Amino acid sequence: MITAILFCIVAALFVHFIVLHYGKYGRIMNLIPGPRVMPLLGNLYDLHVPSSEIWKFMRQLGNRYYPIYRLWSFTVPLVYIRHPDDVETILGNPKSIQKSEMYDLLMPWFGTGLLTSGGSKWKVRRKILTPAFHFNVLQQFIDIIIEESERMTNLLKNEGGAVVKNLMPFYSEHTLNVICETAMGTSLKDKGRFQHKYRKAVYDMGKVIVYRLIRPWVHSHNIFKFFPQGWHQSRLLKILHGFTDEIIAERKDYHEKTSGKYLTGFNDDPSLKDNSDDVGIRKRRLAMLDLLIAAHRNNQIDDKGIREEVDTFMFEGHDTTAVSLCFTTMLLAEHKEIQAKAREEVKAALEQAGGKITMATLQNVPYLERCIKESLRLYPSVPFISRTPEMDVRLSNKLVPTETVVNVLIVDVHRDPNYWPNPEVYDPDRFLPENMKGRHPYAYVPFSAGPRNCIGQRFAMLELKTTLLFLLNDFYFEPVDYLRDMDIDVDLVIRPTRPIRTRFVPIESK
Repeated sequence: MITAILFCIVAALFVHFIVLHYGKYGRIMNLIPGPRVMPLLGNLYDLHVPSSEIWKFMRQLGNRYYPIYRLWSFTVPLVYIRHPDDVETILGNPKSIQKSEMYDLLMPWFGTGLLTSGGSKWKVRRKILTPAFHFNVLQQFIDIIIEESERMTNLLKNEGGAVVKNLMPFYSEHTLNVICETAMGTSLKDKGRFQHKYRKAVYDMGKVIVYRLIRPWVHSHNIFKFFPQGWHQSRLLKILHGFTDEIIAERKDYHEKTSGKYLTGFNDDPSLKDNSDDVGIRKRRLAMLDLLIAAHRNNQIDDKGIREEVDTFMFEGHDTTAVSLCFTTMLLAEHKEIQAKAREEVKAALEQAGGKITMATLQNVPYLERCIKESLRLYPSVPFISRTPEMDVRLSNKLVPTETVVNVLIVDVHRDPNYWPNPEVYDPDRFLPENMKGRHPYAYVPFSAGPRNCIGQRFAMLELKTTLLFLLNDFYFEPVDYLRDMDIDVDLVIRPTRPIRTRFVPIESK
């Protein structure tokens, strides 16, 4: 009986495979080049390797089938693109803002927040949150970023002499402190264990999501919850949501005690910097979370919606920035002349500002900014973006039917030798104005592009420049581990498979 049932299931799947691949849709999709497809499984066999091997496999396919290829994940075709014209067609089109079904795997964590939502809901949330990243608000945040960067630098100094650091946890603690105090209005000082549990849960959750991504049979949330990894996900979600629930509760309590009088004025001037005491609580600067609380009071968003956005920004606002700091530090450590030039510029900017770091000081380090941009070219924090176009599109002269999953391989877009000569070479001067002239606007998309570009990209650049400015002023960077020896893990962000370390040497000791 069981054998007969299994035979019927396999037979039905095989018939489905034949109809799918030899029907109109399948014939169109198979006109796009790609590796050989196995019956029923598609290309799943190729993906069932260690995560670092998946990364290498995808990059090899990108070069072999340039500029477009397709894979079949069981019965679902996936199209991969890297040509800037195709990237513009997908990311630049206001009718292609719908994220693909891949993002459904993020919903237990993020719900339908700004990262995962589409249509009118995404537009409403974007409108609510945009003022949080207005220039005037960023000016208020800079003091917190400076304070946290100085604290981090002093911790290194206090260890005495040259210090070797595992960069990811070192920077992740720093960036999580920054996003909590700026965007959430909550300090994590003296909450080390609380913070460590959250950061570890973020890392483990990324592994769970990748596990599901390459196993279509556990894409269904109702099925996955019965698997051991599903139980593990439930435990992780308790930690992740518990962390953000506590942050939201603390900020709501603050506004209850101050009768909500500090929930306005996001685009006002820095009168908001008032540090006066009110009902025993230090008045904090307005934060992104305050916009959500204000919208909640105006019935624009519910409690679940607040947590969706806080979960989204807690992850996106700390992990991606920490990754960028890791790779920029390692690149500077391996390129002494570039590091020396950046340090010389930092010291000149600080001398000109009388040692005081302000927004103007940060705008006076263009070479350091070019170093960061070039690092993001080689190692974009988010290596790919996925969309489902709402209409048929032509990509590299191949028809891609509506609602097909299209993945933009950012890391390969950024290393295309047709747009980036000697693409593997670290050269910040690629971003000199004269060298950028005439470059395709979609050949460089570390913060995405078009209508769904990253809402926090100016905030991220401010934090990256401030952190590196402090470190370069006080330390030499020396490599312990080298990028050439590093394997990349498939994850929500571009993450090394093992710890990557750099030595920080106090300048006065040399």
